[in-house]
Amino acid sequence: MAMQFSWDNPYPSIRMPVMGRNVVSTSHPFAAQAGLKVMHQGGNAIDAAIAAAAALMIVEPVSNGLGSDCFAIVWDGKQLQGLNASGTAPQAWSPSYFASKYGTQGNGIAKNPMRGWDSVTVPGALAGWEALHARYGSLPLADLLQPAIEIAERGYALPPVVAKKWAAAAAELHTQPGFAQAFMPNGRAPAIGEQFRFEAAATALRYIAKQGVRAFYEGEIAEAMARHAREHGGSMCLADLANYRPDWVEPLSQSVSACDGERYDLHEIPPNGQGIGALMAMGILNYLDLPSYPVDGVQSQHLQIEAMKLAFADIYQYVADPRSMGVTPAQMLDPGYLAERAKLIHPNKATHFQFGLPPTGGTVYLSTSDEQGRMVSFIQSNYMGFGSGIVVPEFGISLQNRGYGFSMDPKSANVVAGGKRPFHTIIPAFLTKQVNGKTQAQMSFGVMGGDMQPQGHVQTLVRMLAYGQQPQAACDAPRWKVNRDFSLDVESGMRADTISGLEGIGHVLKRVDDPYMDFGAGQFIWRLSDDLEAGYVAASDSRRDGLAAAF
Repeated sequence: MAMQFSWDNPYPSIRMPVMGRNVVSTSHPFAAQAGLKVMHQGGNAIDAAIAAAAALMIVEPVSNGLGSDCFAIVWDGKQLQGLNASGTAPQAWSPSYFASKYGTQGNGIAKNPMRGWDSVTVPGALAGWEALHARYGSLPLADLLQPAIEIAERGYALPPVVAKKWAAAAAELHTQPGFAQAFMPNGRAPAIGEQFRFEAAATALRYIAKQGVRAFYEGEIAEAMARHAREHGGSMCLADLANYRPDWVEPLSQSVSACDGERYDLHEIPPNGQGIGALMAMGILNYLDLPSYPVDGVQSQHLQIEAMKLAFADIYQYVADPRSMGVTPAQMLDPGYLAERAKLIHPNKATHFQFGLPPTGGTVYLSTSDEQGRMVSFIQSNYMGFGSGIVVPEFGISLQNRGYGFSMDPKSANVVAGGKRPFHTIIPAFLTKQVNGKTQAQMSFGVMGGDMQPQGHVQTLVRMLAYGQQPQAACDAPRWKVNRDFSLDVESGMRADTISGLEGIGHVLKRVDDPYMDFGAGQFIWRLSDDLEAGYVAASDSRRDGLAAAF
């Protein structure tokens, strides 16, 4: 039985749901068209995801670049597979390394920089493309990179959201090595509608198209990165780059009930990412009766907020590189444990939760699907705007600052160490259901935006599954965001009576009108029927410059 959505959209929107048998949904129209182009050439959904990801590095460099990390969840038509292509720390890194270079805080914990080479872990995104292409690709890699190369060489006019974010970051990062040369071509950030060409990145992509991705990690490009690091105080070396490999992983899952009587399974990449937070929150909500409350009312929003706060209390305590975690994901997702956590939620009172004791034992997101039933949930990020601010000039490699996600506290599971992955915010998601005893893909989706990501997964999924809202409406609806101090940001479009009601039961609210940073942006592709011939319906978030495109 197919979900019977309400096709109305009660929220202000400039987007309509898009339907087709082959779909690409991204945060920039050029990237969506790049994905469709390779599918028109005979490529599949995985080829389209790689082409779109490459294009996004050119058209949305604020959020991702050649020095990014990525994660993916792929449905190949029969089974689900996860890919963790987040980078590892240079072998030289340790708390003492940072303490000797940057000093310590009053508590003796080392300081670590938010920008510069000492915030850069090994970039994993291109190795992720290589792994995806080797396992699932149907066209040559060079064909998949060609749209991005053409965009980089010919240039493009900057769209509004990207241009505003670009200008905001340039003021902070213009002194970082290589930044101004790459991203301030006229001594300033490009304006809305102004042409930007990225010829250095085109050079790198042409080199990779000819020599293969390993040239990024072992060849001339790797040598340029290692040399740039040495010249500017970094410790990343050729061995750090050459030894890097992404990991194929089995996604974690959580069963979720829906208003159509079906049960669906939500899937997330296991730690070092925070996707387990969305699974925990949805598991806690299984013990609460959300559909009995109005979708935009105080009670429904309060219960979701409290479930998310409970999940965050645990993931901030426990989630790290899985090799160093003190508890396992299975323990954190134990049904009995989540049921006990659900009991902590007061129906009419906000609570500041502490972490529990489980039983022992700047980002872009895109989604693709094709008419053979393959679907890809893919996310790629430089972390903060333009990441580290570092750009290797001859190849246009802007590098992430994921190293800032490490803890410097030796007692933390997330403490920095050479070869270790930091706590990661970027998370793709996937939804499946059982049809006649077999698993079937239902939706590939994600919401970009730092700590907003698991919260965006929960809010949009609840709207679709518990309340039957169609994907574009669920995407457009006003959102809230739980902050690290458990205060709450709310989007300006939220109903005034809901805001006052949340304040009345103790939520500490801020009214923030900055949807780029604070409330994330998503892409969603939902399979319309058990019959593949019916195709998909897609949504693209109006908080970005994006597009869902189909044929």
